Amino acid sequence: MSYAGYVIAAYGVFAVALLWDFIAPRIRTRQLLRAIRLLSTRQAAARTQDTKELKR
Repeated sequence: MSYAGYVIAAYGVFAVALLWDFIAPRIRTRQLLRAIRLLSTRQAAARTQDTKELKR
């Protein structure tokens, strides 16, 4: 009886899990940075709009 198929599959699953653990935080970091950048842009636009309304 040979366990080669089982061992190859186990190493494959391990490699996929290891790759996901490497990639997932980078995806999340990119999403968070984009959200922060968009929020900052919206807040700056709101501040500019408030300043213009106060001058009238």
